[in-house]
Amino acid sequence: MFINKEKHVFVMDKNNQPVERVALPCNLTFETLDCFSEQIKCSEDTIATLNFDRVNPATGPVYLEGIKAGDVIAINICDIRIKSPGKMVAAPGAGVLASILEEAETMMVPIEDNKATFKNLQLPLNPMMGVIGVAPKDDPIPCGVPHSHGGNMDTKLIATGSTLYLPVQVDGGLIAIGDLHAAMGDGEIMVSGVEVSGEVDVTITKAENVNFSNPVVKTDKELAIIASAETLDEAIEIATIQMARFLETQTELSLNEAGMLMSACGNAQISQIVDPLKTARFSMPIDVLRKLGVFIAF
Repeated sequence: MFINKEKHVFVMDKNNQPVERVALPCNLTFETLDCFSEQIKCSEDTIATLNFDRVNPATGPVYLEGIKAGDVIAINICDIRIKSPGKMVAAPGAGVLASILEEAETMMVPIEDNKATFKNLQLPLNPMMGVIGVAPKDDPIPCGVPHSHGGNMDTKLIATGSTLYLPVQVDGGLIAIGDLHAAMGDGEIMVSGVEVSGEVDVTITKAENVNFSNPVVKTDKELAIIASAETLDEAIEIATIQMARFLETQTELSLNEAGMLMSACGNAQISQIVDPLKTARFSMPIDVLRKLGVFIAF
């Protein structure tokens, strides 16, 4: 099923009307606007010209039949197709360099032959999605804000071939997707990666025998628990504690042993540090988890 980019929201909300209703398992293609709602057409369109009421659209939401609050859905990302050009911005007052930036600037980034042309540099692509989430159970949350429902996590592991596990907070889930990047480094320190529009193919199923309170992403190399909080320290602490508890309950390791294993081969990682809430993740190698028998539950 194809979900047109014109059917989008700027807020994830349990009261949003679904644009489609589907039974699981399902195969969906989400067509997405870029994070600027395609307002940027050339380098003269700086951040100062944007209507910020139209920033971070997410295509959807889609109602998942049979999914109830408390369930976990598994979203396998089958393919991400991006469009050229990409756009990047410098925005005084925003991002990690906020205090030293003096003027706004926009760069158009051509994309060809699996490379992004940045000035005279050819950068490899790592297509990923910044926004993917379900409706929160309480107050609406803007698509640009991450939390336990997902949202603007800007986690570069959420890419083709990975599976994202999302805890559902309201019946039907109300999943929405947007904010594709052609390339982005951990942190997204300038507020934008190489922002693009495009299409995402996903397969969604109900995840059985798993119980997560925060988003979890699995790649062929690692499993990462993602957490968002007001500070990066808080986000890292949440993700790390949840990974320790996960290992304690899924293996024969004690809490002490789980923590020592994490310190030996796990990684505390930054996803983004520029949104209203900061996002971090704690990842463990897939091969280590398999040796512990963790994926029997998956």
